[in-house]
Amino acid sequence: MICSNCGGPLGGNEKFCPRCGAPVELVPAPDIDPQRVTLCPDGKYRWSYEMSLFKNPSIFLLIWKIFFFIILGIFAFVTVIDVVKGAGDRGAAALSDLKMFGIFLGGMTVLVGVSYLIYAAIMGGKYAVDFEMDEKGVNHAQVPAQARKARKLGQLTMAAGAARGSFSTVGLGVGVQSAERYSDFSKVRKVKAYPRRSIIKVNSPFNHNQVYARPEDFDFVRGFIVSHCPNVKK
Repeated sequence: MICSNCGGPLGGNEKFCPRCGAPVELVPAPDIDPQRVTLCPDGKYRWSYEMSLFKNPSIFLLIWKIFFFIILGIFAFVTVIDVVKGAGDRGAAALSDLKMFGIFLGGMTVLVGVSYLIYAAIMGGKYAVDFEMDEKGVNHAQVPAQARKARKLGQLTMAAGAARGSFSTVGLGVGVQSAERYSDFSKVRKVKAYPRRSIIKVNSPFNHNQVYARPEDFDFVRGFIVSHCPNVKK
């Protein structure tokens, strides 16, 4: 069954549509694949996407990059402090800082890797997400059941990090809880497509979104996004 307002799929027991919030008026669902991009009655495109967390490294790489730049920023700050203090042997100080950076980077990679495997196992090895797109923007929302699990896991990770005094673990917990992200096309500055991984990165200041689409819909979704982003080179 589907919602008569937005065309979103319904389980049959909802009183309100989980996507648009409209009171449920059940109508027979057309013979369509929910993972295909579909234009719904309200004028919005909607589709679902499910990927293997073990085979597709996209989410792991995204989390790793976030922490890499955090550690890189700390390393740069420490290096500047050493220069300002005028350490006697700047070469030795720089080498020591570089060694520390390598240790932190290795530890961070292990932490993110282990945490990611635990996250993937809790999620059943899959990442399931619903997309909603119109001429104003695109929304990426993890399906409700997985979003609830992600929030609980994130809260536990944050608590564990706070107890240990680990900033990186607390940050990892915050990242895990991010189950929804919206990109306003008027603010988007860069769109990068990776067809082999079925990913379209939609980036604006302080907001990096990842849009997934099946191969048969990939070019359409990418073209729609680029054509509606006034600040992206066509």
